[in-house]
Amino acid sequence: MTTPRTSADRLGRLLNLVPYLLARPGIPVAEAAADLGVTEKQLREDLELLWVCGLPGYGPGDLIDMAFDGDRVTISHDAGIDKPLRLNPDEALALVVALRMLAETPGIGARDSIERALAKIESAAGDLADAPVAVKLPANQEKLNRVRAAVDSGKALHLTYYTPARDEITERVVDPMRMLTVGTFAYLEAWCRRSEGTRLFRIDRIDAFTQLDEPSRPPVEAVPHDVSGGVFRPGPELPLVTLRVGRGGRWITEYYPVEQVVKDSGEWLVTMRVTDLVWARRFLAGRPDVTVVGPPELVEQIRAAAHAALDQYAAP
Repeated sequence: MTTPRTSADRLGRLLNLVPYLLARPGIPVAEAAADLGVTEKQLREDLELLWVCGLPGYGPGDLIDMAFDGDRVTISHDAGIDKPLRLNPDEALALVVALRMLAETPGIGARDSIERALAKIESAAGDLADAPVAVKLPANQEKLNRVRAAVDSGKALHLTYYTPARDEITERVVDPMRMLTVGTFAYLEAWCRRSEGTRLFRIDRIDAFTQLDEPSRPPVEAVPHDVSGGVFRPGPELPLVTLRVGRGGRWITEYYPVEQVVKDSGEWLVTMRVTDLVWARRFLAGRPDVTVVGPPELVEQIRAAAHAALDQYAAP
C-alpha cells in the first residue's frame, strides 16, 4: 500500500474524509483506512488534523468535531462542510479570469477539464462572466503569443538567443516541436540545428526570432525532454563541483539539485552537477558563505576572478 505524500494529496484526502465519515457513523478506523487506501497511522494523523481545522477564532461552531468509541469514529459536527459551495460575484469572476488564463497557457495538460470547469462557472456566473476585467499579463506575454503562433504555423525559426551560463548571444535555426510551461517559465522545445540536439529555449531569453519559409522538420532522434522533475536533469557527463557551505548558503541545497550533503564541523560539504564551469564560476564568485573545494580548475578560475576584481580597486 502506498500512502500519498504531497500536501495536495493530503488536502484531497481531508476533503473526502468528512463526507465519507458522515455517511458511515461509527465505522472502525481499520475499515475506513482500508477503504481510503491509507494506513491506520496516516488516517489517525488526518483525523487529528481535522480536529483543529476551522476559521480564525476557532470557535466551537467552526471546528470539525468527532467522537471515538473504542476503535470506531463518528463525525459529530461537520462545520457546514457538506453544504454546497456558494461563490460571491468577486470569487466567481476571479475563478473565470484565472481559468481563462490557465487555458491559454502553453504546455498545460488536462485542457479539456479546464474548459469544462470554465464553462460551468461561466454558466453559473451569467452576465457577470462577460464583464470587462483588467488583467495584468506577464511582461513577455506578447512575445509568448507570437512564438506560439509561429510554432502553430509549422515553420522553422531563426532565433537570437541569450545564454546566461556563458553570458553570450547566439544565432541559431531551430525546428519547433512544442511549447510548454515548467514552474513559472514558458519554453520553446525545438531541434537545434547548431547543437544537433533537442533544446529548451526560455521564451524571455529569446531576443528576436524570424519565421522561415521552410517547414519545421525535427529528425527522428529529436526526443522531447522529460520535465516532470524540472528542466535541469544533471547526468554523470556534467562537471561535478564540491562546495563547503556555511549557514547563509544552505539555500543552495533547496533550490538546486545536489548529489550529496555531508555535515562537517558545523558546515556542509555539498556536491552537485553543473551545466559547465563557466556558469559555476559566475554563480559562486562573490558568495562569502560558500567555499569552492573542487575541481581545481574551478578553484583557480574563481581565484583569478577575485584577483582581477581587487585590481579594479588598486590605487592609480
